[in-house]
Amino acid sequence: MTSPRPAPAGPADGPGATRWMVPLLRSLYLLLLLYGFLVAIETMSKAIQALADTGMLGGSKEEVFSQVRNPFAGLALGVLFTVMVQSSSTTTSTIVAVVGSGVLSVEAAVPMIMGANIGTTITNTLVSMGHIRRRVEFRRAFSAATVHDFFNLLAVAVLLPLELTTKVLSRTAERLAGVLTFEGGSYSSPIKDGVKSGYKALSGAVKASGLPEGAYGWALLALGLAITFVCLHQITGNMRRLLAGRVEVAINRALGASALFGILLGAAITVAVQSSSITTSLMVPLCASGVMTLENVFPLMLGANIGTTITALLASLAQEGTAALTIALVHVLFNVVGVALVYPVPAVRRVPLLLARMLAFAAIRNRLWVVVYVAVTFVLVPLAGWLIWR
Repeated sequence: MTSPRPAPAGPADGPGATRWMVPLLRSLYLLLLLYGFLVAIETMSKAIQALADTGMLGGSKEEVFSQVRNPFAGLALGVLFTVMVQSSSTTTSTIVAVVGSGVLSVEAAVPMIMGANIGTTITNTLVSMGHIRRRVEFRRAFSAATVHDFFNLLAVAVLLPLELTTKVLSRTAERLAGVLTFEGGSYSSPIKDGVKSGYKALSGAVKASGLPEGAYGWALLALGLAITFVCLHQITGNMRRLLAGRVEVAINRALGASALFGILLGAAITVAVQSSSITTSLMVPLCASGVMTLENVFPLMLGANIGTTITALLASLAQEGTAALTIALVHVLFNVVGVALVYPVPAVRRVPLLLARMLAFAAIRNRLWVVVYVAVTFVLVPLAGWLIWR
């Protein structure tokens, strides 16, 4: 009597199943990690806002912006305020509201908008710190973080003097505002709503712990940093395994073939999540893991700069007259013109890339460079400018 023949392997059995099950599980885990990472970024942002809401600026945010008239003080205030609240969207929305109320002129608000662009890039640097214990990863991550900084600094260095002497951005925006009309409306990103839900759960747990009122912001900040570092460590390793080989080559080839595609993709992602910090911070672990090159990450970050202007445009819908729409359009023009001036010219485009790489190499030789860079760029120089020119 012959023994029964074994049943044929089903679709869930054998090595074939392993070939697709492992990548699927790894992909699901990666999505979970990315969600945790975004919640951690939101948590850090809200924690810093909570710490900043103690009146350290000497009044409400609307009062502080409305009192500034000197353009260099405005630029410095835009940097400092955005660093403190960790959100250029909050800064630009506040500026739009103050301009819309008639308290602040469009001319005085333009440097503040430019300063917000510089201040928001500190988030990338904080994210890159999650790789500081691994030299090669940190070099890639820190260069990806600071290339955005150097682009914005270069754009301000060119366009602020041009605006102060010719008013080209504000006058063009005024003409566009006279032509464009908005019926009004709003946009709610489901991704951002999901991230906010995660943040509310975390903040609720911190509040329920019974900490003193003064410790709440610090506890939230520490929790956000801890989750960020854990998620970054896991994201980097999983991306390297999941996207290694042909997929990695295909991604870099697609982005390398068309910078315009990268810019549009970065803008689209930022409009979807309504935060340039989220988009650019996601690029840091991609670059750290070696999945994407610095040259291919750069256009995505430029696109994020353009995409983030949607927040100011949406904020202008709630304001009467054309002044609020004008300053929102100045924000759009500044980012679009900045990209148009810097990226198409190879010699100019290489400047932020070269500076970012040089700083990253210095940072892995001596970590003190990181502290000096952050302190000088985002705190000391803007603070000195604010104190001197306000």
